Amino acid sequence: MIERNVEARGGLQRWRKVDTMVWLGHVVRAGSKQGQQIPFAMQLKRPNLTRFELKEQFDHFTRIFDGNHGWKVRPSSDGRPETKPFSPAEVSFAHTEYVIDGPLIDYQAKGVTADLDGLDTVDGRKAYRLSLKLPSGAERKVWIDVGTNLEVRMDRPATNPLVAGKPVSVYYGDYRAEDGLQIAHVVDTTTSSDRPASESADRLVIDRVIVNSTLDDATFSPPAVPLRHGGRSHTPGGPPGTQGSAGAPGGTNP
Repeated sequence: MIERNVEARGGLQRWRKVDTMVWLGHVVRAGSKQGQQIPFAMQLKRPNLTRFELKEQFDHFTRIFDGNHGWKVRPSSDGRPETKPFSPAEVSFAHTEYVIDGPLIDYQAKGVTADLDGLDTVDGRKAYRLSLKLPSGAERKVWIDVGTNLEVRMDRPATNPLVAGKPVSVYYGDYRAEDGLQIAHVVDTTTSSDRPASESADRLVIDRVIVNSTLDDATFSPPAVPLRHGGRSHTPGGPPGTQGSAGAPGGTNP
């Protein structure tokens, strides 16, 4: 079954040749006005480096993970941008993600174990349900469409403390060929237990995919916006003692 999934997505050898990927598109937030689109750019590099930028009309949100630490840049209460380190849950999640190809491509080499867990219906179509265990001990549920052999859903733990313990469901659709790879161009994310309606899910729409674009490590460097703790500003990556929790081990992923 997993072998059929890998072939449906373009084949193992093609995926092994992918080192970086860039997604350009827009986000439709749950509950937003119909037609409101927020541009985004996602840059991915093996094994788990990510940079996600969301550009609203007056605000700019950025999330960066450099493989060891992560930072979030967002407007503060006074409107100025500020940087905050990833929470421990966000660090753990980012460390265990396979940002380019997911857990099923080359799953044995990655140390992922997979078991067939049952047969469900997703969007009215039959889908195999797999239980995955990552090398870290983290668990995932993945649904593979019986007809297309493509992933249609994945459940993972929430990293938001407001919904701790509640799984996040990610639904994949509108697969298209990109450099011989089948990539979902619509991704819905929700904490609802049922298939999300448009008003209850954040929707990521990928308009363009760039495979193996040149992305150097500077793309995933700490942001220039200072860390702000208790009214004091600290520049990430500065001299010892200025990094706060972002510089601590484990202080910090699609």
